Amino acid sequence: MAVSPEHRDRDEVEFEVLAALADRAEEGMSVLELRAAVDADIDRLEPALGDLKDEGLIEVESNGDGVVLYPAEGVVADPEELDEAEPSVLEIIRERFGF
Repeated sequence: MAVSPEHRDRDEVEFEVLAALADRAEEGMSVLELRAAVDADIDRLEPALGDLKDEGLIEVESNGDGVVLYPAEGVVADPEELDEAEPSVLEIIRERFGF
């Protein structure tokens, strides 16, 4: 899955967190799983998670065994909206050459 276009212009670490969570939107991810998926050390990951939580872009749930993070509603792009928002390569070629 992909991150909604309005959330793609974030800090690199924040975007990587949102992208990783979007890929696992249903099951969520632990902080340890995020550390493995995001190319950042804990000193960069922790403030990014705090900022995303403060802005309401991630949800944090305690499941008894630990903490699970999920993307907030609206962060994961609807595949149909992506198709409408970004033209395919074929559409770009058709438009450019007048087909």
